[in-house]
Amino acid sequence: MSLQELVTVEFNRIFGSQPTHVVRAPGRVNIIGEHTDYNDGFVLPMAINRAAWIALRPRTDRQVAIYSTHFEQTITFSLDDFQTEKSGWVEYLRGVAWALTEAGYALTGWDGVLASDVPVGAGLSSSAAVELATARAFAVTSGFVWEPAAMAKLGQIAENKWVGANTGIMDQMISAAGKADHALLIDCRSLETELVHIPGGTVIVVLDTSTRRGLVDSAYNERRASCEAAARFFAASALRDVTLEQFEDQASQLDPIVRRRARHVITENARTLQAADAMRRGDAAALGKLMDASHVSMRDDFEISSDALNAIVDAARREPGCYGARMTGGGFAGCAVALVDAAEAERFALAVAGTYQNATGLEPAIYVCNATNGAEIIA
Repeated sequence: MSLQELVTVEFNRIFGSQPTHVVRAPGRVNIIGEHTDYNDGFVLPMAINRAAWIALRPRTDRQVAIYSTHFEQTITFSLDDFQTEKSGWVEYLRGVAWALTEAGYALTGWDGVLASDVPVGAGLSSSAAVELATARAFAVTSGFVWEPAAMAKLGQIAENKWVGANTGIMDQMISAAGKADHALLIDCRSLETELVHIPGGTVIVVLDTSTRRGLVDSAYNERRASCEAAARFFAASALRDVTLEQFEDQASQLDPIVRRRARHVITENARTLQAADAMRRGDAAALGKLMDASHVSMRDDFEISSDALNAIVDAARREPGCYGARMTGGGFAGCAVALVDAAEAERFALAVAGTYQNATGLEPAIYVCNATNGAEIIA
């Protein structure tokens, strides 16, 4: 049963009638551009064919009643009295309603059923998918115009200020504004975006190591502080403004750790722009080499890879049909991403799974992904 069918059937079971609409919003994978966002740099994510789905029906009052198929519970909240109740999953929906209200949108209540096949904790933006599906549901019931960039910003506000997770704009922007067969080049300073076509005959394969991050906030904060220290050294507002030539001329004057962190960000920004150019040309080989170089930079200069991530990237690179592979996300655990010849994808997935499991004793989860549209009305 598809998730569209599941939310429709469950809606009928829970609420006793058919839903009037079904909406979806996708998760995402970042093809290249890691730890560049908070340095005002560039990122190149794509929306994937795993998504949060909501079947819904408008209500005549200002209540939202939402059933989660994962948690098997219904929670109701008011659009007139916003109070965070630390209720777990529903706070992502309540936070979006709060952010929309604060921004001046007049909201209508609804009954809904939520289901998602975006893996939680894998770095594929399961929370952004729920946030943008919720915003799409409110646009349907409340009748306001869907503006992807504006909705992405409000999704980020919900996650930052309501849920309390300090994320950048990338996850919400690609979930709102993705397009089938394309990635989205995002300028994290101006928020300008450009759709770039995924090279023909290729697919993106997400390689989940089945490892999860522990308490790494301190490691993240240390790297962010190093980037800020490097920017101050170069009298720049952010490392995005430092050219590779400037860096190389003065790098020897930097603390060795700060030097490595800055080198990653500066070269990663350049790689991301080069990757977008390779995609415009349909050059899968060039894109793959840039992904390989990105992984080496994150492993050696930014030092955010792990034994598991290195093992799965190495396994991917050894397989025929793999143009390139890199770890993706915050680091230390989670997922890698590979660019693979579409004709080889299924064989590639099986081979990498076997090699990785033999090397680590861990069973990976591997997803062959296509680029999909951002948040949309399905029915």
